[in-house]
Amino acid sequence: MRVAVVENMENTYLGTLGRALDDAGARLDWFRPWQNGALPSGIHEHDALIVLGGKQSAVDDDAYPYLPLLAGLMRQFGDAEKPVLGICLGAQLLARAYGGENLIGGAREFAWTTLDVTPEGASDPLFAELGTRFDSFHWHVDTFSLPDNAVPLVSGSVVPNQCFRIGRAAYGAQFHFEASVEVVDAWLIEYRHVAERVAPGWLERYPEFVARHAAAADRAGDAIARAFVRRIRSTEDAEAAG
Repeated sequence: MRVAVVENMENTYLGTLGRALDDAGARLDWFRPWQNGALPSGIHEHDALIVLGGKQSAVDDDAYPYLPLLAGLMRQFGDAEKPVLGICLGAQLLARAYGGENLIGGAREFAWTTLDVTPEGASDPLFAELGTRFDSFHWHVDTFSLPDNAVPLVSGSVVPNQCFRIGRAAYGAQFHFEASVEVVDAWLIEYRHVAERVAPGWLERYPEFVARHAAAADRAGDAIARAFVRRIRSTEDAEAAG
């Protein structure tokens, strides 16, 4: 299993997703276009594409000219029925790739929150094990409208479009299911000044939020991560069969 991972800023981390990929023996090829513009050359060298979050908006093309190329690459993988996973900014780019509207600002979420699995999500392999609700971490201000051909999988009370699927296995998740409590701890050290600005007083209550949400969110994140890895494996098996 060979997976391309696109990082859009420093210290994004794979968290629960990294553990699931490691347990599956996956080979990860990292791309950091925010540093050098480099992206996978096409779809044929990798079994899946993962696009992580970032501080930029999905339409910040002037400052980050690789963004439209990355959106196009995500669509190429999706159209070829190779698994794609976009998280936060990655989800916004996947929505862009398939004709959704990027909604800039006005959708701030910074917290663990409880999300609802849609009826379509209940039958999707990524969420079938989670029941009707689960907790996950958020850190974003932008969001998106669903592309016309998107299947809504997860919704939220603040931001309605939390996860969608295009085709067989192209997923966009607005929430950070990969962010285990260890990842959140690291983010709050590295970006403490940002957290204090976007959510005054939140850090003082952090131990309370950890006690209330972190264990359940970590379990849900682990289940989603392992389900996505199984999607990669099932694609490999299907290609090998014919």
